[in-house]
Amino acid sequence: MAFLPTPDDKFTFGLWTVGNPGRDPFGEPTRAGLAPAEIVELLDEAGGALGVNFHDNDLVPIDATQAEAATIKKDFAAALERTGLRVCMATTNLFGDPVFKDGAFTSNDADVRAYAVHKTMHAMDLGAEFGADVYVMWGGREGCETDAAKDPVESLNRYRDAVNFLCGYNAEKGYNFRFALEPKPNEPRGHIFLPTIGHCLAFIASLEHPDMVGVNPEVAHEHMAGLNFTHAVAMTLWAGKLFHIDLNDQAYGRYDQDFRFGSESPKAAFFLVKLLEDHGYSGYRHFDSHAYRTSDRADVIEFARGSMRTYLMLKDAAKRWNADAKIKEFLASMPQGGLLGKGGAPRTYSPGIAAELHGRAFDRAALASRPLPYEALDQRTIEILLGA
Repeated sequence: MAFLPTPDDKFTFGLWTVGNPGRDPFGEPTRAGLAPAEIVELLDEAGGALGVNFHDNDLVPIDATQAEAATIKKDFAAALERTGLRVCMATTNLFGDPVFKDGAFTSNDADVRAYAVHKTMHAMDLGAEFGADVYVMWGGREGCETDAAKDPVESLNRYRDAVNFLCGYNAEKGYNFRFALEPKPNEPRGHIFLPTIGHCLAFIASLEHPDMVGVNPEVAHEHMAGLNFTHAVAMTLWAGKLFHIDLNDQAYGRYDQDFRFGSESPKAAFFLVKLLEDHGYSGYRHFDSHAYRTSDRADVIEFARGSMRTYLMLKDAAKRWNADAKIKEFLASMPQGGLLGKGGAPRTYSPGIAAELHGRAFDRAALASRPLPYEALDQRTIEILLGA
């Protein structure tokens, strides 16, 4: 199979991903910076992507004049028209400028909090102008280095007030954005508020418009904390809150590396893709990653192509796993339990079922002896992935 992507696959990249110049905290850029329109052209050259996403200041620099902004947007719109790419997701940079050194929505300075909401409203206007329908909120500076600096309960109140306000703005303007909160445990702050999927889901339940807000999980953000990303995504699917997803890769326990999807942990990537495909995820598949610092322009294009091809190869592997005769044999050999109320675990309560279960006799030795061929199942998974 060629594994050639098409827009139907809903693959997207950010201006900050394929446009990353190779800078890191210890070194200057290794690639020339590209204008937004040039990034669109590069992504079109890679072929197969549906869209390109942006932070407000990826597209329009924070200090741009109105005339400069108009020119940039005109050139960007023309590039989208030429290539057929579209904008699917937008977000706000509330972490780069020094004004956000102590956070944005959770800053101790009320004027900074007001500016953060102001900036986000304008960024929502910009995203809506280009047709985005998902709006990601990553609170990269929402946190602290010392708990002496902030009351975490009050910080969560401030965070909720800001999101509630922006949901109101979304409704008033008729933008119909689906907001997606993006959790991360640390970096750039020592401790970031809403660090995990579970924190985000609990936070969403407290909002005035919880239906408007979901989650944008990212591979690297879970792996850097040593967590199982597939389980994190499963929780968002289970809660009906997977509004967007960031695909990349990451060595466990390291800083945020943003490697190409599947390049570090292909087995974990396989189970993620299998989960998404088995459960019918229909949203955007966004690659929030960077080419290696060693890459030139041609290699950046290969990075983009490789991201999409890897997903498609893992999608094909998931189909082969589901259809594989040995996999089916292993799964069929495992204990399935009995019928509801006649041997299996009950799913709903009734007095009759409770009485039957309360009085049921169990043979613990027989239950413990039932075979669970997980070694064989896992080895067959490896064989399918390696093409044996």
